[in-house]
Amino acid sequence: MKIEKIFTAQAKAKGGRDGGVTTANDALNLTLSTPKEMGGPGKAGATNPEQLFAAGYAACFEGALGVAARQASVRLEGVTVEALIGFGKAEDGGYGISADLHVNIPGVAQKQAEELVEAAHGICPYSRATKGNIEVNLTTTTNA
Repeated sequence: MKIEKIFTAQAKAKGGRDGGVTTANDALNLTLSTPKEMGGPGKAGATNPEQLFAAGYAACFEGALGVAARQASVRLEGVTVEALIGFGKAEDGGYGISADLHVNIPGVAQKQAEELVEAAHGICPYSRATKGNIEVNLTTTTNA
């Protein structure tokens, strides 16, 4: 799929999973550490690629949910999107990730909330990029 770029984000990693990552505009300058569960040191205060992916996916998905809501003329308030990114061994012997998105849309009927989440899943660039490549599970709630 070819796109007409309107923005390009730039980040640089050095030292792999136990190094660091910075963005070109210096908004992020983070220390990375492999989690203990993955055999690494799990340094306090450090992050990892899966956490960064989870943060990006959650924020992007909520933005796409806003687009879906505007298209459906639905007003949203107090929405939260929690992304859980799993890491593990793939069937082919390599490694892979999975995504579980927990979307809470208070003040909207359950059926309508589920329809908005499905629409957002079709809009979100992260969802589109991962479609058919990783397992993505969506959970929709309407808790206040």
